[in-house]
Amino acid sequence: MLRITGYSDKYSIAPGGQVKFYVNSEHGEDYEMQMVRLIHGDTNPEGPGYKEEVINASCNGNFKGRNQRIHGGSYVVIPQDDRLNVQSFTLQAYIFPTTPEKGRQGLLTKWNEVKKSGYGLFIDDKGCLSVMIGGANGQVTVLSSGKKLLAKVWYLVAASYDAASGKVMLYQMPVVTATNGGLGMAVLHPADETTAITQTINGTSPAINDAPLLFAASTKVERSGRKISGAHYKEAQTPVELPEQANVYNGKIDRPRLSKRALSRSEIANLAKSYRGCTADLRGDVVGAWDFQANITKHIASTYVIDTSANMLNGHSINMPCRAMTGHNWTGDEMIYHHAPDEYGAIHFHDDDIDDARWDVDFEWTIPEGLRSGIYAARLRIGSEDSADTEDYIPFVVRPPVGKATSKIAFIMPNNAYMAYANDNLGTNSVVAQLLAGKVPVLNPSDLFLNEHREYGLSTYSLHSDGTGVSYSSRLRPILNLRPKYRHWLSPSLWQMNGDLHLTDWLEHEGFEFDVLTDEDLHREGVDLLKRYRVVLTGSHPEYTSERMFTAYESYQLQGGRWMYLGANGFYWISEFHPDNFNIIEVRKGEAGTRAWTSNPGEYNNAFDGKYGGMWRARGRIPSKLCGVTFTAYGFDVSSYYRRSKDSNRPECKWIFNGIGEDEIIGDFGLVGGGAAGLELDRYDLDFGTPHNAYLLARSEGHTNLMLQVNEEIHFSVRGYYGGGTENPMVRADMVYYKTPQDGAVFAPGSLSWCGSLSHNNYNNNVSTIMHNALKGFLKDGPLP
Repeated sequence: MLRITGYSDKYSIAPGGQVKFYVNSEHGEDYEMQMVRLIHGDTNPEGPGYKEEVINASCNGNFKGRNQRIHGGSYVVIPQDDRLNVQSFTLQAYIFPTTPEKGRQGLLTKWNEVKKSGYGLFIDDKGCLSVMIGGANGQVTVLSSGKKLLAKVWYLVAASYDAASGKVMLYQMPVVTATNGGLGMAVLHPADETTAITQTINGTSPAINDAPLLFAASTKVERSGRKISGAHYKEAQTPVELPEQANVYNGKIDRPRLSKRALSRSEIANLAKSYRGCTADLRGDVVGAWDFQANITKHIASTYVIDTSANMLNGHSINMPCRAMTGHNWTGDEMIYHHAPDEYGAIHFHDDDIDDARWDVDFEWTIPEGLRSGIYAARLRIGSEDSADTEDYIPFVVRPPVGKATSKIAFIMPNNAYMAYANDNLGTNSVVAQLLAGKVPVLNPSDLFLNEHREYGLSTYSLHSDGTGVSYSSRLRPILNLRPKYRHWLSPSLWQMNGDLHLTDWLEHEGFEFDVLTDEDLHREGVDLLKRYRVVLTGSHPEYTSERMFTAYESYQLQGGRWMYLGANGFYWISEFHPDNFNIIEVRKGEAGTRAWTSNPGEYNNAFDGKYGGMWRARGRIPSKLCGVTFTAYGFDVSSYYRRSKDSNRPECKWIFNGIGEDEIIGDFGLVGGGAAGLELDRYDLDFGTPHNAYLLARSEGHTNLMLQVNEEIHFSVRGYYGGGTENPMVRADMVYYKTPQDGAVFAPGSLSWCGSLSHNNYNNNVSTIMHNALKGFLKDGPLP
C-alpha cells in the first residue's frame, strides 16, 4: 500500500515562476521533501543505473503529513438558493442510465443524506426509479416505481408532490427511437410502457435545507471545504463551495426541470419538449429549466450550466462529465453536435470522473533565476528508506525563460501522451493484457494501489465503471505511472517519461546542451517557440498532439527547422487541451485506430474544439507527411535490430553512418526489449505520405509474430493472411532522412525503443554513433550535404 502520493499545479515553469505541490500522507505520517533533477529514470542494472541530482532548494525540508482524500464522480451543482426550497414540486428529466443496478444513485436532488431532509429523484437500490421527501419532523417518504430501469434506454422520468393534497406521483416513460439508444425498438414491450405510481401522504412537505440542487448525485455534507473558481470556472464570479457528494449516477441526463407545483402528465410532457426555457403557460411555475446545449457554439468546453428560466439559477459541472453527447432526440441526421445542438442536450456523468483532486497546498517553490532547464521532481520520503511504498516523486519541467532559448537544442517533452496514459489500469483490468505483452504482466505497487483507489482517476485507455471510454484526462491528481523508476507493465522495460530520460541522459553524457519544454508550451506559443532552436527533438512516444502543435511542427520544417523525431506511433491521436484549463486534455477514439475503446455513434467530435476527434490520419494529416514515417506495427515481447539500406551510402546520407560498417547490424542491444527496433514501429511508405525526397537509411528485421500490423490497415479479418513479424512485410521500422525548405531536415529512426539503446556499452555503440552524427550535422550552420 502506497503511503505517500502527490501532484503539482503545473508541468512547466520558467525561472521566477512558482509551482505548488499537494501531498497526501495516507496515514498522516511526516515526510521529507528534497528537490532533485532527474537524469536517468531506469533502474535496470544492465544500463547506467538510476541518476538524480540533488538541488539546494529553499523549500527542502521536513513536513507534517496529512491525509487528503479525492472526491471522484461528476455531477452538476446549482448553488443553494431559497427559491429551490419549495413545498410542492415537480422534478423531471430525460435519463439514460448505464448502470441502473449498481445501487442508489441521485438524479435530481436537493437532499441531505445525513439529515434526511429535502427532496430528490433517485434510482433506488433495486434499480427502480424513486422519489424521496424528507420532512422537518424527520419523517421520510419513499415512493418507488417498482419497475427496474433498463440500461442504455432513454426515459422521461418525473416525480411530483402536492403539499395541499399530500399526493405524490412518479412517472417512468421509455423514449426509444431507432437511433437514440443502445437497445432496439423491441424494448417497447407492453410491460415496459409508461409507469405511473400515486401515493397520498400526510404532513411530509420537504424540509428547508441548505443543500444545493445536484444533478447526478446527492449531498452527503453540505460544505466540504472544497471550492471552485478560476479560469476553468470563469463564470463563477465568487468561489462556489462544493458539497461532499454521494450516490453518484452513471449515465446521461437531458433537460432537467424543477417546478414549484405538481404538474399534470401533459404539462410534464410539454415542458420536456421545450429545449430552451419553458412554455408561456408554465413560466410562473418553473423554478429552473436547465438546457445543457444552451451554450453550444463551435465547442462545448464550458463547465457552466445555464438555467433558461427567468430565475437564472445557473450552475457548474464538477469533475468534467462528458459533454457533446447525443440526447434523447438524436436522429442520426447530424454527426456534428454544433450543427444540431438541440439533439445534443445530454451530459454523460460517471462515478469515477475527476478533473482536480482539489487538495490543499503543502509547499511551494519559486524557480531560481539561472536554474538550468531540465526535468525536475519533488522527492517525497517517509523515513530514510527509498522503498516503493514510502517514496513518491512529483515531476515537472523547468523551461528556459519565456521568450528565450538557452541552447541550440530543444527537447519537447510529450506530456500529452503522459496524460493520455495517466494511471492506466490495463494491466489489472484488461482481458488482453497478457496477450499484448506475450507474458504475465509484471505489476508495480502503484498499479495495485490504483486498482483499489479508482478515485485517483483513469487514463484514456481505460473504461469507466459503466463500460464507456474515458475521454478526458487531468494532471491535477497524483499520476503514479509518471514517476522515475516506474516500469510499465506492458513494455519490456520503460515507457513514457522514463523512456524519454534515456534520451536526456544521453544528451548530457555526450555533452550536448539542451532546453526542455512541453507539449503545453508548444501549444501555447506555436512555431515561435521552435524557431528559437537550431534543432528540435521529440520524445520516444509523442502519440497525442493538438492541432496547434501539429501546425507548429509543420511550420518549423517549412522555415528551415531541423527536426529529429526519435520514437514511433507519433502524431497519431488528436488530443485537445481544454481552452480554459490546460491541465486537462480530451481524446475521442473514432471508428479506426489501434485503440482500447470506440466512441459511440454521433460522439466523435471533440467537446473542447468542436472538431472531429480520433486519428489525425482521418483528417488528412497522416503522420508520414510530418515525419516521413507512419505507425505500422506494435508488439511488446522483444525488440530487434536494423540493417542498412542502399540509400545510406548515397553522398547525401553517408555522413550519418560515419564509423558504421556497411554490413554492421545496428541496435541488437538495448534497455527496451533488448533492441533498438521494438514496442511500436513506423514505416516509410510513399503511398501514405512519405515525402518523395526521403531517403530510406535502414530497415529493421527479425521481429516475432507478436509484432502485428496496426488495426486501421486491416480491412478483412482473414486467418493467417496478415501474420506477424516473420510473415508480414509491413511489420518493420524504417529509418529515414530528408531535407526540407530553407536548409531544414528531418531524421526519424521509426522505433519507440530506439532511445533505450543509446547508453549500451557505456554509450559506445552504433545507435549512439548514428545519433551523434545526425545531431552534430543538424547543429552545423549552412546546408547539409
